Amino acid sequence: MAKKIKPTSDQLSRRDFIMRGGAVVGGLALAPSILSNTGAFAARARGENVGGKLSVLNWPLYIDEKAEEQFKKATGINLKYSEALNDNNEFFAKYQEPLSKGSNVGFDIAMPTSWMANRLLKLGYLQKLPLTDAPNVANLSPGFQSPAWDPSGEYTLPWQTGMTGLAYNIKVTGRELTSANDLFDPKFKGKVGMLSEMRDTVGLTLLGDGVDPATVTYKQARPSMRKLQKAADNGQIRRFTGNDYQDDLVSGDFAVCVGWSGDVAQLVLENEDLRFVIPDEGGMRFADVMVWVKGSKAKAQVAAWLDYFYTIDNAAQLEAFIQYISPVAGIQPALAALDPVAAKSELIFPPESVEARLKTFKILNAKEEEQFDNAFAKITGS
Repeated sequence: MAKKIKPTSDQLSRRDFIMRGGAVVGGLALAPSILSNTGAFAARARGENVGGKLSVLNWPLYIDEKAEEQFKKATGINLKYSEALNDNNEFFAKYQEPLSKGSNVGFDIAMPTSWMANRLLKLGYLQKLPLTDAPNVANLSPGFQSPAWDPSGEYTLPWQTGMTGLAYNIKVTGRELTSANDLFDPKFKGKVGMLSEMRDTVGLTLLGDGVDPATVTYKQARPSMRKLQKAADNGQIRRFTGNDYQDDLVSGDFAVCVGWSGDVAQLVLENEDLRFVIPDEGGMRFADVMVWVKGSKAKAQVAAWLDYFYTIDNAAQLEAFIQYISPVAGIQPALAALDPVAAKSELIFPPESVEARLKTFKILNAKEEEQFDNAFAKITGS
């Protein structure tokens, strides 16, 4: 998951960017029908004031500040909202010990990426979400109702989803890019960036080599790992980055890099030569998901949070601000009322033709995770 970029006051709005059509994207198509549209979250519909306290840990710039205040007013809940989740592994290292003891970790809901949520689930650090007290979760897009990271669908609920593909500077590349193997084009030697997120970089490389990341074994991945190692050793790869790939892409130090779909919408505000594309071989899909951590007693407050943000209108408002890919089905008409241009954007509702090309990285067992992580650490020099 990328740390969001906060636009400065003199930058164009994302709506302006969409109108200018500065990106080529591909991705998910949401279900066309609304599964449940109560119009108001359950507690409000019953005239209840939930009250109590709720603490939420999320990624930076991943919610509309107005939505925070509206949630407080609608529920009477004293909300403590933190944007201190910056890295999945750092999160795990920091909270593993208290979570293993069922201790109070200072938050009730966290929003790790799906693979990390799966790890937390396997370790017994999560509670089942109070879904029966949150009827609006019926609006969850069918594609996420039994995900690989949470087959029962009882422990996680997506907050937002997104795509990993190629981000590039056409002024530097001199041409449009269409293949994951463009990352290894000798013409771009020394101007290629790869993400330090293993599942993104390895996943895209696997797709370029004709290997499905959703089913890959470590043995099958070894040729792609060697390919990455060679590219790191011979200088094809300039460096491995976190979210800071943005600066190199804008400046032209990167001709092309592995990047996240949502970033391009803001990066293009600084440079109209930037592009994002899902390669012909496919791209990676990620989801940041809400989990209820062990030790939290805030059941009613957690239910109110889930229910509130899975209401069609509230999900649409959230989407108007974040503009990744919403996991809530049927928001397009409500989003159109807020922003007609955004409701037609392929950044938010990419064409169905690309949905089949998006892959979620396989859920690794402990041995596989160690193998992949060790090999990737060697490649990145970390």
